[in-house]
Amino acid sequence: MTSLSKALASGLLALATVLSTPAAASPPGPLPALNIDIRETSVSGISSGGFMSAQLQVAHSSIIKGAGIVAGGPYYCAQNDVITATTLCSCTGEPMLGCKVTEHSAAVQALVTATQGFFAKGLIDDPANIARQRVATVVGGEDRLVPTPIARQLHDYYGAFGLPPDSLKAIALDGAGHTMPTIDFGAACAATDEPYIGKCDFDAAGAILGWIYPDAVPPAPAGTPAAGRFVEFDQSGYVPKGGLFDFLWGSGMDKTGWVYVPEVCEAGERCRLHIALHGCKQGQSYLPLKRPPGGGLYNGTTFVKNTGYDRWADANRLVVLFPQAVSIPWRNPNGCWDWWGYTDEHYATRNGVQIRALRAMIDRLGAGLRPGS
Repeated sequence: MTSLSKALASGLLALATVLSTPAAASPPGPLPALNIDIRETSVSGISSGGFMSAQLQVAHSSIIKGAGIVAGGPYYCAQNDVITATTLCSCTGEPMLGCKVTEHSAAVQALVTATQGFFAKGLIDDPANIARQRVATVVGGEDRLVPTPIARQLHDYYGAFGLPPDSLKAIALDGAGHTMPTIDFGAACAATDEPYIGKCDFDAAGAILGWIYPDAVPPAPAGTPAAGRFVEFDQSGYVPKGGLFDFLWGSGMDKTGWVYVPEVCEAGERCRLHIALHGCKQGQSYLPLKRPPGGGLYNGTTFVKNTGYDRWADANRLVVLFPQAVSIPWRNPNGCWDWWGYTDEHYATRNGVQIRALRAMIDRLGAGLRPGS
């Protein structure tokens, strides 16, 4: 082959390589501004996401219609102490610490007093709002990480603020481990293992949403493809800046999150908002020991796309926000939401960095509200 032929062949190969390489995907943008009345907002979560759901529910009780707590406990249970969090509010600490959960270990009266104190200082909304909410709790009989007594003390906390018994739905799944129950996705129901989503022949997302919104209608059968869109968005613009939070991982929030938008909501119809919070070791950037069901090294969208929220969203004009927490070496290695104070002592109030970020996301999604529509 001549030098000219070699040069021509080399050039054609380079051109073919360029043409065959897919264009870089556009970076995720901000959340959409939709026709959402944020006063109809609800929240649910599992494990650390359950504890964070209770924190958001109380801190911003004026806009929260209801909450679903899966394997979680009462507001401010840890009282800004990781040892309390992992031994008295759950059994997630090192074996040497032991599990000290009892029927009274959460110290509900102290939590009620702390809640009242936060309100008196203007750090949370009026906890009297809790009495008008609707709450569903889900607990597994085989859950050894957040045992049943913690759920009962969660009920006691709600009762202390006047939540009527007929506004509380307590769901006990005797054969479930520490898991997000689904109809047919995940590990064995009794397992406490990655991805912490279990095949329990029970639709926890549906039970929660159907309880919070009594007018909800049944969705399409399980396995029906989502009709709306899962949209990745840039979370960084909603995280407060300043101090520790300007540094990598300071807020415990990942760079991006996800939102599910049904077709009718994207088209401008009036919709409602639900926030679904993953648990520890379930965030998109967490590197599990086992290969995720969908493949890849990281969890990715395992929680986002396989917990059943999208089916109910399509049928009921619900936008579902899936914020993402991220691991912080030493302080939060499992990528949990902050329910013990790893960000700072304000974590359970409106001043907490994660709660501020969640509220900013809520406000953005509701920025397209058209009154009277």
